[in-house]
Amino acid sequence: MLRLFIVLFGIWLALSGHYTPFLIISGAVCAALCVALVVRMDRIDRVAPLIHLTWRLPVYWVWLAWQVILSSIDVTRRVLDPRLPIEPLIERIPATQKTDIGLVTYANSITLTPGTLTTDVREGEIEVHALSRHLVDDLIKSEMDRRVSELEADE
Repeated sequence: MLRLFIVLFGIWLALSGHYTPFLIISGAVCAALCVALVVRMDRIDRVAPLIHLTWRLPVYWVWLAWQVILSSIDVTRRVLDPRLPIEPLIERIPATQKTDIGLVTYANSITLTPGTLTTDVREGEIEVHALSRHLVDDLIKSEMDRRVSELEADE
């Protein structure tokens, strides 16, 4: 519990950038309330991190950032095209992740990518709203799915 408080309070201080007595006390109170909530939920120390910080995680972040850039360019091109080649659709795509955190990571990665939005998550599949068939086809090719599953393999 003390470690969680120290981490939360440290993050508060680092992100605040202001060190007045009021903000320091506010940060300590907020961190303490968060720890109390976690203890009340009986979640502390019962769930180990399922995606470990290895060399694959930063590599995935760089790859995801590149996908966000490419998708941003594609969506911008579609929106600026006078013919407006947008064909919105909702489709379920397979998800091969074995853990909840892997599935959530995959769903959040889809949502972070412009032009796609995760609307429902179930074991083994994710429902996605996309601006075009091309974006859904890229997800069905499962490059992102494969990369997130590789993160889980580090356990």
